[in-house]
Amino acid sequence: MALLAGGAARRESVTIDEVAHTAAGVSYWQQLDMRMNEEHPPLAKLLAAIPLVLRGANADYSHVSWTWSLGMFHQYLGEWVFGHWFLMRWNDPQPTLFWARVPMLLITLILGWVLYVCGSRLGGVWGGLLCLAAYVSTPTFLAFGPLVITDIVVTLFFVLTVWQLPQMWHSPSRAQVARFGLVFAGALLSKFSSGLLFFVFLAVALSMRLRPLPEQPVEKAERRSWRWRAWRNLAKGTLWAALFVYLVYLVFSWHQPTDSFNLIPHFPKSPLVRRLLMPIFLYVRGLLLFALSATSRPTFILGHTYPHGVWFYFPVLFLLKSQLAFLLLLLLTIVAALMVRRQHENGFPIIPSGRELLWRCIWVSLVVYTAACMLNRLDISIRHFSIPLALAILLLAPLPRMLEILRGSTPGVARIGTWSTIAFTGVALIVAVRAYPHYFPFFNTLSLERPGYALVNDSNLDWNQALPDVETFVRQRGLKQVLLDEWGFSEPTVYVPEAEWWDCQTPNSSDGGHWAVLSANMIEDGHNCRWLLQYPHQILAGGGMYAFQLPEVIPAAGESGGPPLPKDYRYFGGFKVFDEDPRVIFRNCIRDPQQLQPTMDRFVSMAQNYNKKNR
Repeated sequence: MALLAGGAARRESVTIDEVAHTAAGVSYWQQLDMRMNEEHPPLAKLLAAIPLVLRGANADYSHVSWTWSLGMFHQYLGEWVFGHWFLMRWNDPQPTLFWARVPMLLITLILGWVLYVCGSRLGGVWGGLLCLAAYVSTPTFLAFGPLVITDIVVTLFFVLTVWQLPQMWHSPSRAQVARFGLVFAGALLSKFSSGLLFFVFLAVALSMRLRPLPEQPVEKAERRSWRWRAWRNLAKGTLWAALFVYLVYLVFSWHQPTDSFNLIPHFPKSPLVRRLLMPIFLYVRGLLLFALSATSRPTFILGHTYPHGVWFYFPVLFLLKSQLAFLLLLLLTIVAALMVRRQHENGFPIIPSGRELLWRCIWVSLVVYTAACMLNRLDISIRHFSIPLALAILLLAPLPRMLEILRGSTPGVARIGTWSTIAFTGVALIVAVRAYPHYFPFFNTLSLERPGYALVNDSNLDWNQALPDVETFVRQRGLKQVLLDEWGFSEPTVYVPEAEWWDCQTPNSSDGGHWAVLSANMIEDGHNCRWLLQYPHQILAGGGMYAFQLPEVIPAAGESGGPPLPKDYRYFGGFKVFDEDPRVIFRNCIRDPQQLQPTMDRFVSMAQNYNKKNR
């Protein structure tokens, strides 16, 4: 996994979210100021920034993108400008990005070790190895693991919290409760969606009322005492977690101006009061910003655009972007469990004695998080399904034990199941190697060989990571210029010096005869550019990018073989802002940071006009 995921990341360009996250993490360490990227907790960014800070990464904190971003909502726009200048102007982008990704790769490998150990607790060494093999061959973790984003870090601490959760029903020592609080804090400091753990706590407790476990006391008073002890331990662990979160926010916001607390009257101790309240304010404000941004957004799945998330989005992604061998292993596990239950109703427990509560916590967590994903109206990427993926992998752990049980009663079936398990695992590992290095646009055979742009969008297909593949294509062709319609808004010339920004929906007559490269996302979703498919083209980056040879004379808009009419335009992220593609707005601010304030003024004016119309 280190070779596959690390090697793929080594040759990829910076992805969209990494632009903001990398620079924000460095500023937390260097300035003890958390103004950037408040909508995400800091832990992943802090970890990624450690090598950069040690290497002396440079950031200009007198730059307008930093000074301007202190205002409310300003950092939403300023963080992208600051991040781009940090990566592309103030530092050498290739080594800077490489060293930022090294800690994330280590976190990815640690998550694999955690899944192996946890799987071993449930299914012995073979169960742990099966979980590990499934994890290291999962395209989602290979693609996103080394990136400077929050998803893999929160998956690690979510799984650790669920692993520690059964201890709260036992008689843990103070140190054990503190450890639970520490890993719970790690989840809360990684991503705001980790708050779903509170619902997991409730769901696990409710499940034991509905279906008691063998370790639960039988006598009513003793059972009530057992439950209250668990709730007290959970409360203590949560307080420990709150303390850890508070201390992290306190330290890394120590130099951040406290102007937000001007509501507090001035008195001799008011600066100290503001400083002590700042961590609470920042966490709550970040949570509110996250909630505001996560309410709804247009989505695209199976060739259809929807105004908001749909319930089947993540189930479909799970089926399309998981290895078919992994899906068959899950199916084999279910079949084996049903056979064991039917043949041994009164004995041969599938889960080892003493591990029943851990097993309960895992599958209840999977149900809770999956239900939340299906009910959510913000559907963007399979990376947001990383936690259920990791928990689903742990469901494989009992399979070797179940096959061993079946060997005594139905040896033929057990033998078929054993060889099938070995075969599926081997195939998964082989497919992972063969897919290298293009894990973003991976689809299994359930896609029926339909192109990715007709199925999904966003980072499920391309996240602007394939620009080095574009440069390879340009050099092989000996091109002096290439038109580029990328899934992003950073300047691409760092990776493709010959690139010229292009919109495939609005070509110029002078573009005729040139080569144009598009993100696959721009063909059906981000833009409406299926018109290009009738011209000679080449697939790049495993299907993440497409290169088109434009005709010498481009037909007029609306004509056969020509671009779409304005009424049929589509826009990046499903949004049109100020009657423009959002990428144009961000790109203008990146090129000229003095445009930040005028752009924000336009946003404010637009919001005011909208409110007036809807009163």
